[in-house]
Amino acid sequence: MARTTKPKGMAPRIRPAGAAAAAASQPSTQASTAASTPSKTVPAAKRSLDVAAKKKKASDEAPPTPKRKRYRPGTVALREIRRYQKTYDVLLRKAPFARVVRDIAQNYTFLDEDGSEVSFRWQSSALMALQEASEAYLVGLFEDTNLLAIHAKRVTIMAKDMQLARRIRGLRDNFN
Repeated sequence: MARTTKPKGMAPRIRPAGAAAAAASQPSTQASTAASTPSKTVPAAKRSLDVAAKKKKASDEAPPTPKRKRYRPGTVALREIRRYQKTYDVLLRKAPFARVVRDIAQNYTFLDEDGSEVSFRWQSSALMALQEASEAYLVGLFEDTNLLAIHAKRVTIMAKDMQLARRIRGLRDNFN
C-alpha cells in the first residue's frame, strides 16, 4: 500500500499501490476521492462536532480547586474561644431551646377548677432569662470539667471529669 501526503488538517489516506498512479492523474478534491475509493477520513462536519464535544467535556470538568489552608491543631479552637469570649450573644439557638423548655414544662401541667388541663404560657423575656442562666451554668460546669482534665494531665475532657465536677459542686445526678 502506498501512502499519500495528507493535506493540512486532514487524516492520512491509505490507498492501494496501483491506485497511487491513478490518483496522481485525477484532481485532488475531496468529492472525487470519496466517490472513487473508500477512505478512512472523517467528514468535516463530524470533525467539528467532535471538537465541540471535546470542548464541552473539558468545560464540564471542574477546574482544580486550590487546597484549603490547614491550621495546626488547637489554633482554630483558640480563635473560637476568643471570639465567643468577646460576644454577649446566647450560644444556643433560641427556637430549639424554647421547644425543649416547653416540652419539659408539659410534664408539669395542672388541672383547672373545672377539671381541664392547663399548660404554661411563656413570655419571651422569661425564656431568654432561663436560657442565659442555663448557659452560664453550663459554661461554669465546662470550666470546672476542663480544670479536672488538666489536673489529670489530659487535654481532653471526659464524662468522668464532668461527673466529678458535679459531685464536688454538691450536685447529684440520677442518670449514671
